[in-house]
Amino acid sequence: MKHHLLDAGVVLAYLLAMLTLGWRLSRRQTSTEVYFVARRSIPPWAVGLSTFATLISSITFIAYPGSGYAGNWSELVPGMMVLIVLALIGTVVIPFYREAVGVSAYEYFGRRFGYGVRAYAGLAFIAGHFSKMGFVLYLMALTASSMTGWNLYVLLVGIGLVTLMYTWLGGLEAVIWTDVIQGLLMWIGALVVLGLLLSMIPGGPEAAVAHAAQADKFELGHWRFDPADARSFWVMALYGFFWYLQKYGADQTIVQRYLVARTHKEAFRGIALGAALCVPIWTLFMFLGTLLWSYYELTGQALPASLHDATGQIQADKVFPYFLTTHLPDGLAGLFIAALLGAGMSTLSSDLNCLAAVGVEDYYRRLRPDASDSARLQMGRLIVLAAGVLATSIAALIAWRGDRVLAFYYAVTSIVSGGLAGLFLLAFLSRRANRRGVWIGLGTNLLFTAWAVLTRGSDPWIDLGTYNYPWSGVMIGILGHFIVWIVGYLASLCFPADPGPAWTVWTWRAGQYCAKEPTGRKGY
Repeated sequence: MKHHLLDAGVVLAYLLAMLTLGWRLSRRQTSTEVYFVARRSIPPWAVGLSTFATLISSITFIAYPGSGYAGNWSELVPGMMVLIVLALIGTVVIPFYREAVGVSAYEYFGRRFGYGVRAYAGLAFIAGHFSKMGFVLYLMALTASSMTGWNLYVLLVGIGLVTLMYTWLGGLEAVIWTDVIQGLLMWIGALVVLGLLLSMIPGGPEAAVAHAAQADKFELGHWRFDPADARSFWVMALYGFFWYLQKYGADQTIVQRYLVARTHKEAFRGIALGAALCVPIWTLFMFLGTLLWSYYELTGQALPASLHDATGQIQADKVFPYFLTTHLPDGLAGLFIAALLGAGMSTLSSDLNCLAAVGVEDYYRRLRPDASDSARLQMGRLIVLAAGVLATSIAALIAWRGDRVLAFYYAVTSIVSGGLAGLFLLAFLSRRANRRGVWIGLGTNLLFTAWAVLTRGSDPWIDLGTYNYPWSGVMIGILGHFIVWIVGYLASLCFPADPGPAWTVWTWRAGQYCAKEPTGRKGY
């Protein structure tokens, strides 16, 4: 494929802008209060765009069009649950966290059940997010490479280095303001491609939609509940509900954005804006995949052999990048690549800063309680640097040896990172839950998740025959949350209640504790 100088110029200008913004904000990073929570002074519209950009990754740019091309819209169902979750808990959880914690979401679990549970929850967050960082970077670079012909390893190192540098330099302020730019780029890139595609389909939008509707491409899955079938609407809805319950109730990347706003009201407005922006963009990318199917059906154009696997089946995830490569004019291709990079870089930068916040607040301060704020800031920067280098190295390893190399690592981290939504429900809703009961719930979930992850599928890590996990993979997370919640509660009934007040939503509503200005120094 040809190198296009105009496209390269657009991408380089975007990367330079991100670096410049990080450098300009670096002089303001004088304390952990600035580096991790941006002085709690971010306007709600910026909080919203940052939340949106964080929830949208480069996977969205590939997986959603691929899903819309290959099947129906059942993969969209989990995303719809973000609005339901936010409507149910947003007005309570956001002010609760803003008053109960300083920087880390897992401070709350420490206050509720002791430092051991806090450390476990932080480790679950680290495992779950770090396991995806290398893959997100690899997929982003691979797609850009396939569209441009640029060297994959140069892209990996370049994108990883730029993301690392502006995050390391500018802290959460740089993450949020680059998120704003990246979020706008995502919308512009997607809308440009939509307009181009609609203009090229024979018969126009009406013919494309009618042809897709005739093939049931807009269905949201079948309506019977079947835990073995991920195409079931109810299975996907349950999966999405608990996924976003964990995101909004126990995920540092979201909770940290509650804390950066000036007031409770502005925090809710920002988070609500972020959720409201996500559903349309997911729908848009799913629609692009459906339109692609109609385009190739109605034009009769054959897809090249390179898009087929060994069995002759079309690899749906490759169709959208192929279309962009062959149909986008110079300049517009660079704009879309910049939007693709922005989607991945916003996720990576947010993860890097949040990993550093958890590392400093939940572990370093425990080991060094007398450390000065400047020492904690230095440690946070060091964690960002180490995590960024390691994530880039993992992406390069995947590119070199294939993703199977790290499949077992991802299996292990999925075991460790499960059940946080169940832990949040147990802590937040139950006065009777206690630390010994919680540990029994967490241990039971670890055993269940290990069995399910290692024995599922046609080629399991451990084959137990008829005792293999029989259901869809998305059910593992759903059941894990229920196990922590229900087993933890029932086990708690076997032990005396923990001394002191229970830090639940009920005591919070009753005004039994309320910190007007979170300090981040409690719970140790």
